[in-house]
Amino acid sequence: MSYIVDFKNVSTVGLDTSPVAEALAGLRANEARYFMNKYKHEFTVVPASESQETLDYVNRILKEERGIEFSSKPLETSRFQVENINWTFVFYEDGLGVNVLYTIDDPKKRAVGFKLSEGMEIPKELEGKFKFARQKSKLAGTIRGSFFVIKGEY
Repeated sequence: MSYIVDFKNVSTVGLDTSPVAEALAGLRANEARYFMNKYKHEFTVVPASESQETLDYVNRILKEERGIEFSSKPLETSRFQVENINWTFVFYEDGLGVNVLYTIDDPKKRAVGFKLSEGMEIPKELEGKFKFARQKSKLAGTIRGSFFVIKGEY
């Protein structure tokens, strides 16, 4: 069942099994606020158990581009298009948020982003491979983020 993320009243719905559920809910709400403010788009998530195609898409990009396979359990996903950009998100139990920004008409603007919820360790799959910048958020506390540019076609 899908869930429209409310960034005014942050809820841990769907994220309860995460040890950093409150911070992960804040991270998810932060994304929802961004899409509402920039694109007037309601950020909707679905349980990972109902979105295998989305998980396969993200896993394929991670594996083929950088050899990354996360051991943490995916909890929720979101996939949508605004303007000329396909967006895909996966929120993991350990507090990691992964997003794929894939422009339809500009291969130079395609990337995978990683956001770490406050209180989580850097996943071993990313340790030493990426530098993380810090960003303050009223909803999510301190978010650490990094990214890489997608070179292939997906």
